Amino acid sequence: MILTVTLNTALDLTYRVRSLRPHASHRVSEVVERPGGKGVNVARVLAALGHEVTVTGFAGAATGRAIRDRLAGIDGLTDALVPVAGATRRTIAVVDELSGDTTQLNEPGPQIEPAEWGVFLDRYEELLAGTSAVALCGSLPPGVPVGAYANLVRTARSHGVPVLLDTSGEPLRRGVAARPDLIKPNTDELAELTGSHEPLRATQDARRRGAHAVVASLGAEGLLAATPEGRWRATPPARLHGNPTGAGDSAVAGLLSGLVEKLPWPERLARAAALSAATVRAPAAGEFDPAVYEELRGRVAVTGVVSAA
Repeated sequence: MILTVTLNTALDLTYRVRSLRPHASHRVSEVVERPGGKGVNVARVLAALGHEVTVTGFAGAATGRAIRDRLAGIDGLTDALVPVAGATRRTIAVVDELSGDTTQLNEPGPQIEPAEWGVFLDRYEELLAGTSAVALCGSLPPGVPVGAYANLVRTARSHGVPVLLDTSGEPLRRGVAARPDLIKPNTDELAELTGSHEPLRATQDARRRGAHAVVASLGAEGLLAATPEGRWRATPPARLHGNPTGAGDSAVAGLLSGLVEKLPWPERLARAAALSAATVRAPAAGEFDPAVYEELRGRVAVTGVVSAA
């Protein structure tokens, strides 16, 4: 079983409009509502790939109930979310059909009380028993300690469970120091962590800071990996147009599934890059276009990288 942790779950709303214009009224052509938050998106992709996955984190009020209702209908996915008094946040993605651009609005999340955090920590430790890998994903809601991910990384390591960390800012900096097995930042997050805007140099620096392996998302240009076994670049065959929301989460699912299946790094990266690209063609985060994925995964170019520029 794979465990995904989403401390700041969300109800994702995707609006499609013909053309998004500031200071104007818009007619929405389509509304898609899905359970969200980075770890929830990862879990949905893992379940679609045939893995048994458990979701934990927090869920509260009407939006929390809506998330849990929708998770209940996903085969292979178990809901272990911890109830809280505050209301789970919403995220709103507005897709401009004319340009293909997406505008994202993210609410902050509920205030988590110390007692609720304590309940979660107990639940997390219980869930680690029998877990093959854990993904710690996304932002921290108000009230959760900034060092929360570092604590969760250390707990997973004490249970012998490999851990992937996908967050940003100070939670990432502290989490890396706890020595996760893998981190998956984008280029901005990696630069903020290391101070370097040269991706290969930055991935190597992130490893020196504590990450066992680093896979950096380069957007439409694919993935860059620095691992103990070597360094690789995974490049999709073409740039796809669509909604990029959740593409990074699908890459995490690809990397995590490759880890538990013990695939060689080039195969993990090809899967992750193909899933990420196929998500751009799906209508909502936490989904991918299966036909696009099958067409792309054999065409992702994975090449070795010798040294930083």
